[in-house]
Amino acid sequence: MNVLYFAWVRERIGLPREEVETGAATVAELVTELRAREERYDLAFSDLSALRVAVDQQLTDFDASLEGAREVAFFPPMTGG
Repeated sequence: MNVLYFAWVRERIGLPREEVETGAATVAELVTELRAREERYDLAFSDLSALRVAVDQQLTDFDASLEGAREVAFFPPMTGG
């Protein structure tokens, strides 16, 4: 599955995207797997209230299913101005 990182999430992890092999059933389980990888992932996902997620380009919640998903994107909330 392709995992995309935007804005400060990308800066903390150091990658804009990566291909991830996962057995996670939900976004939350994927986050748990990613956090266990390295400290930089743990830091990036330490406050989920500061993150938004999209599965196959559809905004969703962290309890969303990953069944059949090809892409997950993590990004901070968008602001207007």
